[in-house]
Amino acid sequence: MVSYILKTEIGNLEIKGTKEGVSSILFLDTTTEISNTDIPAALKPIVTQLQEYFAGKRTKFDCKLSLKGTAFQKKVWTQLQTIPYGKTVSYQKMAKELGDPKVIRAAASANGKNPISIIIPCHRVIGSDGSLTGYAGGLHRKKWLLALESPVTQGVLF
Repeated sequence: MVSYILKTEIGNLEIKGTKEGVSSILFLDTTTEISNTDIPAALKPIVTQLQEYFAGKRTKFDCKLSLKGTAFQKKVWTQLQTIPYGKTVSYQKMAKELGDPKVIRAAASANGKNPISIIIPCHRVIGSDGSLTGYAGGLHRKKWLLALESPVTQGVLF
């Protein structure tokens, strides 16, 4: 297992993985030293893709994932990957797409345990009323990520 700390506009991301795939991408809330070493070979493709994403030049990711979780969690995480860039879905809609509207709480819990932020876009799930509800990385980051992906760019009037 290798790791790398990537500095982004909304905080540092800790990226972990092996040659088999990325196992976690999580925002750090503590001040952590930025990696001053070379990017580990196993993580170089995903670090490059994340840099392109944050620069607004990438909308899809092409990397192997090494997911560890329950069968239901993996099902939710797979479902999350079908949400297109620039779009959002409600927790309720996600539960329906999983086949049972009654699993809304379980789906929300699995969403919150997503170990691979951004690549598995849990930030694209919102409340039925359009509110920004829950995000392990913090609501300020969720808002920023959704704004980055928004097809509508806000201009400055004055």
